[in-house]
Amino acid sequence: LIASEARPGGNVTGIEPYIAGLPAKQIELGRELVPNARKVGLLTNQEDPKGPPQATELQVAGQALGLTMVTAKASSRDNIEEALGKLANANVDVAIVLQTNLLILNSEQIAKSSLEKHLPTVYGYRENVVAGGLVSYGVDLRWCYRHAAYFVERILRGTAPGNLPIEFPTGFWLAVNLNTAKALGTVVPPSLLARADEVIE
Repeated sequence: LIASEARPGGNVTGIEPYIAGLPAKQIELGRELVPNARKVGLLTNQEDPKGPPQATELQVAGQALGLTMVTAKASSRDNIEEALGKLANANVDVAIVLQTNLLILNSEQIAKSSLEKHLPTVYGYRENVVAGGLVSYGVDLRWCYRHAAYFVERILRGTAPGNLPIEFPTGFWLAVNLNTAKALGTVVPPSLLARADEVIE
């Protein structure tokens, strides 16, 4: 859709909420919560353009750490439960839920099912944690929503969209749900709580 982030050209500009490098940080976060984790599950959604790059990065990062990676694909709301069941049946120690539209729109279903299956879950968006997920680290979507007004204002004043560089969020948000941690029997390290931007109790 664009020529480059710096000079999009055409009629497209905006904010890119996927940041390379973040998925690997989510593996680190999962291992901080479950120190002896050897098997990591990935709940993926490959139909979303943001899905494949994350899945590839997580696979590479996990293998570099000597972890066994188990992938379960969800292509619609109807098979999210089946995918989470696959991860539970594989006895993964922690599950990482990719940052895609499908998986955030169904965050309550994923959080409830993960809790029922006793799956500690790591996310990229705080909205998943507000819905009952365990922990998230990644882009703050609220910043993206607010900053979109900058692009609207510039375009309404006559700037061509293709002349506005694509922007990347510069701040990241760490959220922890202590209610979920307690229900899972997961001890959240004090060092993680001290770094958290948001703690839900």
